[in-house]
Amino acid sequence: MKLNVYGRLVQVLQREGGWQVFYLGNEGKKRAATDILIPPQLSEKEIPSYIADLCHEWAHPGNTEVKPV
Repeated sequence: MKLNVYGRLVQVLQREGGWQVFYLGNEGKKRAATDILIPPQLSEKEIPSYIADLCHEWAHPGNTEVKPV
């Protein structure tokens, strides 16, 4: 799933043993977001609100939501 997290694009993939998060670049590249760890027991439905809570410091006027892309 791809998410716009307060203006930053991330992709969350389910991998063996849990979830992996990547930062997405404008040129189509991605890099591991090692600073965003998602507990493996969370469902896909719970992830956007979890990331919103975790990354709330990124919010600023004009980018106040976490939403699917």
